[in-house]
Amino acid sequence: MTVSRGPAPHSGPESQPGGAIPGTTGDAADVLTALGRSWTWILGSAVATLVPGILVLVWPDETLHVLAVLIGLYLLVTGVFRFVALFAREDHGERLAGLFLAVLYVLAGVLCLRNPLQTIAALSLIVGVLWLVSGILMLYPVIAARDLPHRGFVLAAALLGIVAGIVVLALPTESALALTRLLGLWLVLLGLAETAVAFAWRAALHRAGVTGP
Repeated sequence: MTVSRGPAPHSGPESQPGGAIPGTTGDAADVLTALGRSWTWILGSAVATLVPGILVLVWPDETLHVLAVLIGLYLLVTGVFRFVALFAREDHGERLAGLFLAVLYVLAGVLCLRNPLQTIAALSLIVGVLWLVSGILMLYPVIAARDLPHRGFVLAAALLGIVAGIVVLALPTESALALTRLLGLWLVLLGLAETAVAFAWRAALHRAGVTGP
């Protein structure tokens, strides 16, 4: 889940939409930083989670191969969103943890797309571990940053990720249909949580006098 780190940017001529600094827009790192702090980027991550969740729930009778492809694509896209989001974090320790998680998502997506690993147990293990680790890492900014504008929403999303990971890992999935419904449900719930975080961040930016995405 992509969550911007730290307080909302200050208002005034020194601040640009998304927290970019004037005169540095040509630098790739500054562009990624501004993009990572944008509430629309967080909303994009929410959509990338919601869409596969809805597709999985709408077509629950599809084969395990189709489920593996959907989950694999979801993990790959989420890895890209997490990679860009880490540029919005000022603490190097948080950036390192974010980079580790982004790489983990990409590798997990590749594993899901590989035919030899398209089994119910493998999919449950991959997704369950990722959600659990992601939720635990999301707790750090909630605890460390008391002035986080959307702290309550991030806390709820982090706890939801932890619970989702535990449920997927603990509950036995005896069929592809059961796994499909379980993963689809949690993807939709996580996507809705990310949407709430995105709009909370948008409200924080508006309160700070920052316009635009």
